[in-house]
Amino acid sequence: MAAGYLDILRTRHAARLLTGTLVGRLPNGTAPIAIVLFTRAEGGSYTLAGALGAAYGLATAVGQPLLGRAVDLYGQPRVQLPAAVVSALGMAALALIGLGPLPAAYAAVVVAGVFTPPLEGGLRALWPTVLGREDRVHRAYAMDAVAQEVMFTVGPLLVTVLVSLWSPAAALLVINAIGVLGALSVVLSEPSRTWRSAPREAHWLGALRSPGLLALLGAFFFVGLALGSITVAGVAYADDHGRESVYGWLMAALGLGALVGGSVYGARQWAGAPERRLRVVVGLLALGYLPLTLTPGVPAMTALAALAGVFLAPAIACSFIVVDRHAPRGTVTEAFSWLVTTFGVGAAAGTAVAGPAVELGGTAWSFAVAGAGGVAALLVLLATGRVLAAPGRTPEVVAGSENDRNGAAEPGFSSGRKA
Repeated sequence: MAAGYLDILRTRHAARLLTGTLVGRLPNGTAPIAIVLFTRAEGGSYTLAGALGAAYGLATAVGQPLLGRAVDLYGQPRVQLPAAVVSALGMAALALIGLGPLPAAYAAVVVAGVFTPPLEGGLRALWPTVLGREDRVHRAYAMDAVAQEVMFTVGPLLVTVLVSLWSPAAALLVINAIGVLGALSVVLSEPSRTWRSAPREAHWLGALRSPGLLALLGAFFFVGLALGSITVAGVAYADDHGRESVYGWLMAALGLGALVGGSVYGARQWAGAPERRLRVVVGLLALGYLPLTLTPGVPAMTALAALAGVFLAPAIACSFIVVDRHAPRGTVTEAFSWLVTTFGVGAAAGTAVAGPAVELGGTAWSFAVAGAGGVAALLVLLATGRVLAAPGRTPEVVAGSENDRNGAAEPGFSSGRKA
Protein backbone atom coordinates (compact mmCIF):
# COMPACT_ATOMS: atom_id res chain seq x y z
CA MET A 1 0.00 0.00 0.00
CA ALA A 2 2.67 2.50 1.07
CA ALA A 3 4.87 1.67 -1.93
CA GLY A 4 2.37 3.15 -4.39
CA TYR A 5 2.12 6.41 -2.48
CA LEU A 6 5.90 6.62 -2.06
CA ASP A 7 6.27 6.12 -5.80
CA ILE A 8 4.08 9.18 -6.36
CA LEU A 9 5.84 11.31 -3.76
CA ARG A 10 9.26 10.45 -5.21
CA THR A 11 8.15 11.74 -8.61
CA ARG A 12 9.67 15.11 -9.42
CA HIS A 13 7.50 18.03 -8.26
CA ALA A 14 4.81 15.79 -6.71
CA ALA A 15 5.69 16.23 -3.03
CA ARG A 16 6.19 19.96 -3.48
CA LEU A 17 2.85 20.42 -5.21
CA LEU A 18 0.94 18.34 -2.67
CA THR A 19 2.59 20.03 0.31
CA GLY A 20 2.28 23.52 -1.15
CA THR A 21 -1.40 22.99 -1.94
CA LEU A 22 -2.18 21.71 1.56
CA VAL A 23 -0.28 24.58 3.19
CA GLY A 24 -1.90 27.07 0.83
CA ARG A 25 -5.34 25.76 1.79
CA LEU A 26 -4.73 26.10 5.54
CA PRO A 27 -6.49 29.49 5.75
CA ASN A 28 -9.61 28.03 4.18
CA GLY A 29 -9.53 24.83 6.22
CA THR A 30 -9.08 26.68 9.51
CA ALA A 31 -11.29 29.71 8.85
CA PRO A 32 -14.39 28.44 10.69
CA ILE A 33 -12.64 27.86 14.01
CA ALA A 34 -10.33 30.87 13.59
CA ILE A 35 -13.28 33.22 12.99
CA VAL A 36 -15.18 31.83 15.99
CA LEU A 37 -12.20 32.17 18.34
CA PHE A 38 -11.42 35.68 17.10
CA THR A 39 -15.03 36.85 17.38
CA ARG A 40 -15.37 35.53 20.91
CA ALA A 41 -12.06 37.10 21.96
CA GLU A 42 -13.32 40.44 20.64
CA GLY A 43 -16.46 40.15 22.76
CA GLY A 44 -18.79 39.06 19.98
CA SER A 45 -21.53 36.46 20.44
CA TYR A 46 -21.64 32.96 19.01
CA THR A 47 -24.44 34.19 16.75
CA LEU A 48 -22.15 36.86 15.30
CA ALA A 49 -19.34 34.32 14.96
CA GLY A 50 -21.67 32.02 13.05
CA ALA A 51 -22.85 34.85 10.82
CA LEU A 52 -19.29 35.88 9.97
CA GLY A 53 -18.38 32.26 9.30
CA ALA A 54 -21.42 31.86 7.06
CA ALA A 55 -20.50 35.02 5.14
CA TYR A 56 -17.00 33.64 4.60
CA GLY A 57 -18.34 30.26 3.48
CA LEU A 58 -20.84 31.78 1.05
CA ALA A 59 -18.19 34.08 -0.39
CA THR A 60 -15.86 31.12 -0.88
CA ALA A 61 -18.61 29.19 -2.63
CA VAL A 62 -19.11 32.10 -5.05
CA GLY A 63 -15.41 32.73 -5.64
CA GLN A 64 -14.10 29.21 -6.24
CA PRO A 65 -15.72 28.47 -9.62
CA LEU A 66 -15.12 32.02 -10.85
CA LEU A 67 -11.43 31.84 -9.98
CA GLY A 68 -11.28 28.30 -11.35
CA ARG A 69 -12.55 29.57 -14.69
CA ALA A 70 -9.95 32.36 -14.57
CA VAL A 71 -7.20 29.77 -13.99
CA ASP A 72 -8.37 27.81 -17.04
CA LEU A 73 -8.30 31.00 -19.11
CA TYR A 74 -5.13 32.74 -17.86
CA GLY A 75 -2.99 30.08 -16.16
CA GLN A 76 -2.25 29.32 -12.53
CA PRO A 77 0.40 31.87 -11.46
CA ARG A 78 -1.57 34.88 -12.76
CA VAL A 79 -4.62 33.90 -10.69
CA GLN A 80 -3.58 31.74 -7.72
CA LEU A 81 -0.94 33.97 -6.15
CA PRO A 82 -2.77 37.33 -6.46
CA ALA A 83 -5.92 35.68 -5.10
CA ALA A 84 -4.00 34.23 -2.14
CA VAL A 85 -2.51 37.64 -1.33
CA VAL A 86 -5.87 39.45 -1.53
CA SER A 87 -7.54 36.76 0.58
CA ALA A 88 -4.81 37.04 3.21
CA LEU A 89 -5.17 40.82 3.24
CA GLY A 90 -8.89 40.39 3.88
CA MET A 91 -8.24 38.26 6.95
CA ALA A 92 -5.46 40.62 8.05
CA ALA A 93 -7.94 43.49 7.87
CA LEU A 94 -10.32 41.55 10.13
CA ALA A 95 -7.52 40.88 12.61
CA LEU A 96 -6.48 44.54 12.70
CA ILE A 97 -9.85 46.31 12.73
CA GLY A 98 -11.69 43.81 14.91
CA LEU A 99 -15.48 43.82 14.98
CA GLY A 100 -16.00 47.55 14.77
CA PRO A 101 -17.34 48.84 12.54
CA LEU A 102 -19.24 45.61 11.92
CA PRO A 103 -19.85 46.19 8.17
CA ALA A 104 -16.08 46.39 7.72
CA ALA A 105 -15.66 43.04 9.48
CA TYR A 106 -18.20 41.46 7.15
CA ALA A 107 -16.50 43.05 4.14
CA ALA A 108 -13.15 41.67 5.29
CA VAL A 109 -14.37 38.06 5.56
CA VAL A 110 -16.23 38.34 2.24
CA VAL A 111 -13.06 39.52 0.48
CA ALA A 112 -11.07 36.72 2.13
CA GLY A 113 -13.65 34.16 1.02
CA VAL A 114 -14.18 35.33 -2.56
CA PHE A 115 -10.45 35.41 -3.25
CA THR A 116 -9.61 32.05 -1.66
CA PRO A 117 -7.37 30.58 -4.40
CA PRO A 118 -8.67 27.39 -6.10
CA LEU A 119 -5.52 25.44 -5.22
CA GLU A 120 -7.45 22.21 -4.77
CA GLY A 121 -8.77 22.18 -8.34
CA GLY A 122 -5.45 23.46 -9.62
CA LEU A 123 -3.55 20.53 -8.12
CA ARG A 124 -5.86 17.99 -9.74
CA ALA A 125 -5.34 19.70 -13.09
CA LEU A 126 -1.56 19.33 -12.65
CA TRP A 127 -1.43 15.65 -11.71
CA PRO A 128 -1.62 14.30 -15.30
CA THR A 129 1.39 16.39 -16.31
CA VAL A 130 3.44 15.40 -13.28
CA LEU A 131 2.54 11.71 -13.00
CA GLY A 132 1.83 10.64 -16.57
CA ARG A 133 0.15 7.25 -16.23
CA GLU A 134 -3.56 7.06 -15.52
CA ASP A 135 -3.23 4.60 -12.64
CA ARG A 136 -0.77 6.92 -10.86
CA VAL A 137 -3.09 9.91 -11.35
CA HIS A 138 -5.99 7.99 -9.84
CA ARG A 139 -3.83 6.96 -6.89
CA ALA A 140 -2.84 10.61 -6.45
CA TYR A 141 -6.53 11.53 -6.28
CA ALA A 142 -6.93 9.07 -3.39
CA MET A 143 -3.80 10.39 -1.70
CA ASP A 144 -5.16 13.91 -2.14
CA ALA A 145 -8.43 12.92 -0.42
CA VAL A 146 -6.50 11.37 2.47
CA ALA A 147 -4.27 14.43 2.77
CA GLN A 148 -7.38 16.59 3.12
CA GLU A 149 -8.38 14.60 6.19
CA VAL A 150 -4.95 15.25 7.69
CA MET A 151 -5.22 18.97 6.96
CA PHE A 152 -8.67 19.28 8.51
CA THR A 153 -7.35 17.50 11.61
CA VAL A 154 -4.01 19.30 11.99
CA GLY A 155 -5.23 22.76 10.88
CA PRO A 156 -7.63 23.46 13.78
CA LEU A 157 -5.03 22.11 16.20
CA LEU A 158 -2.49 24.57 14.80
CA VAL A 159 -4.95 27.44 15.27
CA THR A 160 -5.57 26.54 18.90
CA VAL A 161 -1.81 26.33 19.54
CA LEU A 162 -1.27 29.79 18.00
CA VAL A 163 -4.15 31.21 20.03
CA SER A 164 -2.71 29.80 23.24
CA LEU A 165 0.78 31.11 22.46
CA TRP A 166 -0.27 34.56 21.19
CA SER A 167 -3.85 35.57 20.38
CA PRO A 168 -6.70 34.85 17.94
CA ALA A 169 -5.70 37.90 15.89
CA ALA A 170 -2.12 36.62 15.67
CA ALA A 171 -3.44 33.20 14.64
CA LEU A 172 -5.35 34.79 11.74
CA LEU A 173 -2.27 36.67 10.59
CA VAL A 174 0.13 33.73 10.88
CA ILE A 175 -2.16 31.15 9.25
CA ASN A 176 -2.86 33.40 6.27
CA ALA A 177 0.80 34.33 5.86
CA ILE A 178 1.60 30.61 5.80
CA GLY A 179 -1.16 30.15 3.20
CA VAL A 180 0.42 32.71 0.88
CA LEU A 181 3.76 30.90 1.16
CA GLY A 182 2.06 27.64 0.22
CA ALA A 183 0.46 29.22 -2.85
CA LEU A 184 3.81 30.79 -3.77
CA SER A 185 5.51 27.40 -3.59
CA VAL A 186 2.95 25.95 -6.00
CA VAL A 187 2.93 28.73 -8.60
CA LEU A 188 6.73 28.94 -8.75
CA SER A 189 6.99 25.24 -9.61
CA GLU A 190 7.64 24.30 -13.22
CA PRO A 191 4.38 22.32 -13.72
CA SER A 192 2.27 25.25 -12.49
CA ARG A 193 4.18 27.82 -14.55
CA THR A 194 3.97 25.82 -17.78
CA TRP A 195 0.46 24.39 -17.40
CA ARG A 196 -2.08 25.56 -19.95
CA SER A 197 -5.69 24.48 -20.18
CA ALA A 198 -6.91 22.85 -23.35
CA PRO A 199 -8.71 25.13 -25.82
CA ARG A 200 -12.29 25.62 -24.68
CA GLU A 201 -15.54 26.37 -26.40
CA ALA A 202 -16.78 29.82 -25.43
CA HIS A 203 -19.92 29.29 -23.35
CA TRP A 204 -21.30 31.33 -20.47
CA LEU A 205 -22.13 28.17 -18.49
CA GLY A 206 -18.55 26.96 -18.68
CA ALA A 207 -18.17 23.58 -16.96
CA LEU A 208 -21.85 23.56 -15.96
CA ARG A 209 -22.96 22.79 -19.52
CA SER A 210 -22.01 19.14 -18.87
CA PRO A 211 -25.09 17.08 -17.81
CA GLY A 212 -22.83 14.47 -16.21
CA LEU A 213 -21.06 17.06 -14.10
CA LEU A 214 -24.41 18.52 -13.00
CA ALA A 215 -25.54 15.05 -11.92
CA LEU A 216 -22.37 14.56 -9.90
CA LEU A 217 -22.70 17.98 -8.26
CA GLY A 218 -26.28 17.17 -7.31
CA ALA A 219 -25.17 13.97 -5.59
CA PHE A 220 -22.27 15.59 -3.76
CA PHE A 221 -24.44 18.37 -2.44
CA PHE A 222 -26.13 15.65 -0.39
CA VAL A 223 -22.82 14.04 0.58
CA GLY A 224 -21.76 17.45 1.90
CA LEU A 225 -25.11 17.79 3.67
CA ALA A 226 -24.54 14.48 5.42
CA LEU A 227 -21.07 15.44 6.58
CA GLY A 228 -22.14 18.91 7.72
CA SER A 229 -25.01 17.50 9.77
CA ILE A 230 -22.65 15.14 11.60
CA THR A 231 -20.68 18.08 13.01
CA VAL A 232 -23.82 19.40 14.72
CA ALA A 233 -25.08 15.95 15.67
CA GLY A 234 -21.71 15.18 17.25
CA VAL A 235 -21.95 18.25 19.47
CA ALA A 236 -25.48 17.25 20.53
CA TYR A 237 -24.30 13.72 21.32
CA ALA A 238 -21.41 15.08 23.40
CA ASP A 239 -23.85 17.31 25.30
CA ASP A 240 -26.06 14.30 26.00
CA HIS A 241 -23.11 12.53 27.57
CA GLY A 242 -21.90 15.54 29.54
CA ARG A 243 -18.37 15.61 28.14
CA GLU A 244 -17.03 17.97 25.46
CA SER A 245 -14.16 15.55 24.79
CA VAL A 246 -16.67 13.07 23.33
CA TYR A 247 -17.09 15.34 20.32
CA GLY A 248 -13.36 15.23 19.69
CA TRP A 249 -13.36 11.43 19.88
CA LEU A 250 -16.18 11.17 17.35
CA MET A 251 -14.57 13.56 14.88
CA ALA A 252 -11.19 11.85 15.28
CA ALA A 253 -12.81 8.46 14.64
CA LEU A 254 -14.56 9.81 11.55
CA GLY A 255 -11.25 11.17 10.25
CA LEU A 256 -9.41 7.95 11.06
CA GLY A 257 -11.97 5.94 9.14
CA ALA A 258 -11.56 8.24 6.14
CA LEU A 259 -7.77 7.92 6.33
CA VAL A 260 -7.94 4.13 6.37
CA GLY A 261 -10.56 3.95 3.63
CA GLY A 262 -8.76 6.38 1.35
CA SER A 263 -5.41 4.66 1.85
CA VAL A 264 -6.82 1.23 1.02
CA TYR A 265 -8.82 2.54 -1.94
CA GLY A 266 -5.83 4.25 -3.51
CA ALA A 267 -3.52 1.27 -3.01
CA ARG A 268 -5.08 -0.83 -5.76
CA GLN A 269 -6.23 -0.44 -9.34
CA TRP A 270 -9.95 -0.72 -9.99
CA ALA A 271 -11.57 -2.24 -13.04
CA GLY A 272 -14.75 -0.95 -14.63
CA ALA A 273 -16.29 2.48 -15.11
CA PRO A 274 -15.74 4.87 -12.20
CA GLU A 275 -19.37 6.04 -12.43
CA ARG A 276 -20.60 2.56 -11.48
CA ARG A 277 -17.99 2.30 -8.74
CA LEU A 278 -19.05 5.68 -7.37
CA ARG A 279 -22.63 4.45 -6.96
CA VAL A 280 -21.39 1.47 -4.95
CA VAL A 281 -19.11 3.58 -2.75
CA VAL A 282 -21.78 6.22 -2.08
CA GLY A 283 -24.25 3.43 -1.27
CA LEU A 284 -21.81 2.04 1.30
CA LEU A 285 -21.26 5.57 2.62
CA ALA A 286 -25.01 5.97 3.18
CA LEU A 287 -25.15 2.54 4.80
CA GLY A 288 -22.39 3.60 7.18
CA TYR A 289 -24.23 6.76 8.24
CA LEU A 290 -27.56 5.07 9.06
CA PRO A 291 -26.42 3.17 12.22
CA LEU A 292 -25.38 6.48 13.81
CA THR A 293 -29.07 7.08 14.53
CA LEU A 294 -28.87 4.33 17.18
CA THR A 295 -26.71 6.67 19.35
CA PRO A 296 -25.30 3.90 21.58
CA GLY A 297 -22.75 4.44 24.35
CA VAL A 298 -19.54 6.32 23.67
CA PRO A 299 -17.25 3.34 22.83
CA ALA A 300 -19.77 1.85 20.39
CA MET A 301 -20.61 5.26 18.93
CA THR A 302 -16.92 5.97 18.35
CA ALA A 303 -16.61 2.67 16.49
CA LEU A 304 -19.67 3.51 14.39
CA ALA A 305 -18.19 6.93 13.58
CA ALA A 306 -14.98 5.28 12.36
CA LEU A 307 -17.03 2.91 10.20
CA ALA A 308 -19.05 5.83 8.82
CA GLY A 309 -15.85 7.57 7.74
CA VAL A 310 -14.35 4.63 5.86
CA PHE A 311 -16.09 5.32 2.54
CA LEU A 312 -15.85 9.13 2.59
CA ALA A 313 -12.34 9.50 1.13
CA PRO A 314 -12.94 6.78 -1.52
CA ALA A 315 -16.16 8.55 -2.57
CA ILE A 316 -14.30 11.86 -2.89
CA ALA A 317 -11.39 10.28 -4.77
CA CYS A 318 -13.74 8.50 -7.17
CA SER A 319 -15.65 11.73 -7.74
CA PHE A 320 -12.41 13.37 -8.89
CA ILE A 321 -12.12 10.80 -11.68
CA VAL A 322 -15.74 11.31 -12.70
CA VAL A 323 -15.27 15.10 -12.77
CA ASP A 324 -12.29 14.67 -15.06
CA ARG A 325 -14.31 12.45 -17.42
CA HIS A 326 -17.29 14.80 -17.66
CA ALA A 327 -15.82 18.31 -17.50
CA PRO A 328 -16.01 20.00 -20.93
CA ARG A 329 -12.65 20.42 -22.58
CA GLY A 330 -10.67 23.35 -21.21
CA THR A 331 -12.72 23.66 -17.98
CA VAL A 332 -11.03 21.15 -15.67
CA THR A 333 -10.01 23.60 -12.93
CA GLU A 334 -13.42 25.25 -12.96
CA ALA A 335 -15.13 21.84 -12.81
CA PHE A 336 -13.11 20.74 -9.79
CA SER A 337 -13.84 24.09 -8.15
CA TRP A 338 -17.56 23.56 -8.66
CA LEU A 339 -17.25 20.24 -6.83
CA VAL A 340 -15.55 22.00 -3.90
CA THR A 341 -18.25 24.68 -3.89
CA THR A 342 -21.18 22.26 -4.06
CA PHE A 343 -19.76 20.09 -1.31
CA GLY A 344 -19.24 23.15 0.89
CA VAL A 345 -22.74 24.49 0.27
CA GLY A 346 -24.16 21.06 1.10
CA ALA A 347 -22.16 20.97 4.34
CA ALA A 348 -23.54 24.38 5.29
CA ALA A 349 -27.07 23.19 4.54
CA GLY A 350 -26.50 20.09 6.64
CA THR A 351 -25.37 22.23 9.56
CA ALA A 352 -28.47 24.39 9.19
CA VAL A 353 -30.86 21.42 9.00
CA ALA A 354 -29.29 19.39 11.81
CA GLY A 355 -29.77 22.17 14.35
CA PRO A 356 -33.59 22.24 14.12
CA ALA A 357 -33.56 18.42 13.93
CA VAL A 358 -31.93 18.31 17.38
CA GLU A 359 -34.53 20.73 18.74
CA LEU A 360 -37.45 18.77 17.28
CA GLY A 361 -36.46 15.15 17.83
CA GLY A 362 -33.19 14.97 19.72
CA THR A 363 -29.74 13.75 18.79
CA ALA A 364 -30.94 10.70 16.87
CA TRP A 365 -32.87 12.91 14.46
CA SER A 366 -29.80 15.00 13.73
CA PHE A 367 -27.84 11.86 12.85
CA ALA A 368 -30.82 10.80 10.72
CA VAL A 369 -30.13 13.89 8.58
CA ALA A 370 -26.73 12.39 7.74
CA GLY A 371 -28.29 9.08 6.77
CA ALA A 372 -30.92 10.83 4.67
CA GLY A 373 -28.22 12.85 2.93
CA GLY A 374 -26.29 9.71 2.03
CA VAL A 375 -29.43 8.01 0.70
CA ALA A 376 -30.37 11.11 -1.31
CA ALA A 377 -26.88 11.19 -2.87
CA LEU A 378 -27.25 7.57 -3.92
CA LEU A 379 -30.71 8.21 -5.39
CA VAL A 380 -29.36 11.10 -7.47
CA LEU A 381 -26.60 8.88 -8.87
CA LEU A 382 -29.09 6.10 -9.65
CA ALA A 383 -31.56 8.49 -11.28
CA THR A 384 -28.87 10.04 -13.47
CA GLY A 385 -27.10 6.79 -14.34
CA ARG A 386 -27.69 7.17 -18.09
CA VAL A 387 -26.25 10.69 -18.12
CA LEU A 388 -23.24 9.68 -16.09
CA ALA A 389 -22.60 6.65 -18.28
CA ALA A 390 -21.81 8.89 -21.26
CA PRO A 391 -18.81 11.15 -20.65
CA GLY A 392 -18.99 14.17 -22.89
CA ARG A 393 -15.33 14.06 -23.93
CA THR A 394 -12.09 12.17 -23.65
CA PRO A 395 -10.82 12.68 -20.09
CA GLU A 396 -7.96 15.05 -19.45
CA VAL A 397 -6.14 12.43 -17.41
CA VAL A 398 -3.93 11.85 -20.43
CA ALA A 399 -0.30 12.78 -20.38
CA GLY A 400 -0.43 14.66 -23.64
CA SER A 401 -3.90 16.11 -23.43
CA GLU A 402 -3.13 19.62 -22.28
CA ASN A 403 0.38 19.99 -21.05
CA ASP A 404 2.75 17.81 -23.04
CA ARG A 405 4.60 20.32 -25.20
CA ASN A 406 5.50 17.58 -27.66
CA GLY A 407 1.85 16.55 -27.92
CA ALA A 408 2.62 12.89 -27.38
CA ALA A 409 0.96 10.72 -24.80
CA GLU A 410 3.03 8.15 -22.97
CA PRO A 411 3.00 4.79 -24.79
CA GLY A 412 0.45 2.41 -23.36
CA PHE A 413 -1.36 5.14 -21.47
CA SER A 414 -5.11 4.71 -21.42
CA SER A 415 -7.50 7.41 -22.55
CA GLY A 416 -9.33 7.04 -19.27
CA ARG A 417 -12.30 4.93 -20.37
CA LYS A 418 -11.38 2.47 -17.65
CA ALA A 419 -10.68 3.34 -14.06
